[in-house]
Amino acid sequence: MNLVYSFIVPVYNRPNEIKELLDSLLHQTYKGPFEVVVVEDGSTLDSKEVIGNFENQLNITYLPKVNTGPGDSRNYGMQRAKGNYFLILDSDCILPPHYLEAVEQSLSRHYVDCFGGPDAAHPSFSQVQKAINYAMTSFLTTGGIRGGKATVDKFQPRSFNMGISKAAFTDTQGFGNIHPGEDPDLTIRIWEKGFDTKLIPEAFVYHKRRIDWRKFYVQVNKFGMVRPILNKWHPKTRKITYWFPSLFCLGLIASVVLAVWGNAVYATYPLWCYACYFALILVHALINNKSLSIAFLSLVAVAIQFFGYGYGFLKATTLLSFSKKNPQELFPKLFFKTNL
Repeated sequence: MNLVYSFIVPVYNRPNEIKELLDSLLHQTYKGPFEVVVVEDGSTLDSKEVIGNFENQLNITYLPKVNTGPGDSRNYGMQRAKGNYFLILDSDCILPPHYLEAVEQSLSRHYVDCFGGPDAAHPSFSQVQKAINYAMTSFLTTGGIRGGKATVDKFQPRSFNMGISKAAFTDTQGFGNIHPGEDPDLTIRIWEKGFDTKLIPEAFVYHKRRIDWRKFYVQVNKFGMVRPILNKWHPKTRKITYWFPSLFCLGLIASVVLAVWGNAVYATYPLWCYACYFALILVHALINNKSLSIAFLSLVAVAIQFFGYGYGFLKATTLLSFSKKNPQELFPKLFFKTNL
């Protein structure tokens, strides 16, 4: 199959980020042609001038539109792209030079209609960014699903680094209007249509995660809230592991209470188990990043990740279980209105 690649990048008020991404596209080792479709999602701080500086260096198309969210913007770009295989990126990603070449080689060996790639921390990232990257990619926290681990289950691509064929896009009609959560929802529907997915470990991106601690909490809290919605939409994909952050947090609270109020010698044992886990996180993060300060910041990131996701998951599960309202009514902030 002759694959013609189209990069699809939604952007919202991030001209500096899109410049870094486009700079990295200039240095791809891939020899074939490719196009770049940038979708301006109703930004008040647009990227038009930045895009103009690359028009003579890249085959680039700039599509401004009203704000309808990242999923709808990706659909908008794919509907107008000229390629037959779409490479979807977040605007806060930077590509290593071999990215597109790695994709081409992997799809040539074993073609699939949808793939995902991992993310990594660039040396230029701040210490907080590196700590958050560790929390989001480590096997000890997320099971490595974002960091490149091939699990026994089908790999679920994430939309910060995802490829999808035109055929799969056409059959599924692309992303829904939920956000976050639009990428696992699409992946599940891709499976239901009979298409395969896989991980391409070599096709990693440097994902900046333009966030501080507060924004990180909001992000992971939303991740936790959308998972019960996806479980409701796709019951066959439910897993007990989705409960782990909630149970982890409830167990930690119970362990502290038991240690303070319990009279028996063994009352502190559960709390010591948690201490050992966080000590393991500290050592592993230190080995990975070779920085003690990043290792300690990784403890903060993991704590925020577990409590943010766990609380969001527990809240959404409870509301969905006892309310007769649909998810859009219960969680309007998790859904964009599509006007296209």
